[in-house]
Amino acid sequence: MDKAIVARNITKKYKLYHGTKERLLDLITPKSFGEDFYALADVSFEAEKGDIIGFIGINGSGKSTLSNIVAGIVPETAGSVQVNGQASLIAVSAGLKGDLSGRDNIELKLLMLGFNKEEIKRLEPDIIEFAELEKFIDQPVKSYSSGMKSRLGFAISVNVDPDILIIDEALSVGDKAFAEKSLNKMREFKAKGKTMIFVSHSIGQMKEFCEKILWLEYGMVRDFGKVEEVIPKYESFLNKWKSMSKKEKDAYKLEALQKQQEALSIV
Repeated sequence: MDKAIVARNITKKYKLYHGTKERLLDLITPKSFGEDFYALADVSFEAEKGDIIGFIGINGSGKSTLSNIVAGIVPETAGSVQVNGQASLIAVSAGLKGDLSGRDNIELKLLMLGFNKEEIKRLEPDIIEFAELEKFIDQPVKSYSSGMKSRLGFAISVNVDPDILIIDEALSVGDKAFAEKSLNKMREFKAKGKTMIFVSHSIGQMKEFCEKILWLEYGMVRDFGKVEEVIPKYESFLNKWKSMSKKEKDAYKLEALQKQQEALSIV
C-alpha cells in the first residue's frame, strides 16, 4: 500500500526558562540558559493511505506535539516526517485569528489552502451551516466559546476535503449533538478511505474509529499496533496509573524520563 505518513526519529526540544531574563540571555550570549525539555524523543511510525490511527497516552505524553508536527504547524527539532497529500488539523481554535470574525477566518483559511474566490464563495455557506454559528458568524472569534471555536475549525477542515485529517481533542468540547454530527462526518471520511489521525481520551471512540494505535508515553513510543492489541494494554496501564499515589507517579515519570535521555543519547 502507498504511505500517507512516514515519520522517522522525530524529536522535539523546547527550552524552559525561569523568567524573561533567562530567555534574553539565552538569545544574546554564547552560554546556554534555560532547561531542555523534550516533548518527543525518537518517535517513528508509518500510516498507509486509508489508515485510521489513534494517538493515546496520559497528559504530557506528546500527542498534540506530534499532531502539530505531522500537520506542518510545528517544526521537528530532529528527524523527518513525510506527508503525502494535504493534511488538515482540527483542534480547538487551531489556526483561527481571534480579532477576525468567523466568516473572515473561513475566507483566510481557504485562501491559505489555495482556494480561489469563486471556490470560497461556493464552500462558505456549507461551512457556516455545518458550524451552526448562525448570527455569531460575523462576530470576532475571540468572543467565541471553546465549543464554538471547535465547531468552526471542524466545519472548515471537513468541507475542504483533505487527504489526511488530524483530529486533536476537537470532539471533547461543545454539545453532544454536534459531536455526533462530527462523528458521522468522520464515518463518511472513513468510508471514502481517507487517512485519519485521531487524538482523544475517549477509549470508546478509539475502539469505534481506529484501526491502529500509537501509544505515547513522556514523548516516546510505548507501543504501536492494531487496536485490539494495544488498547487492552493501555486500559490495564490506566487502571494501575489511577491507583498510584502522587509519589509513585512522580517516581514512574522520573524513570520514564531517564529512559528518554538514554534513547536520545543513542540517536
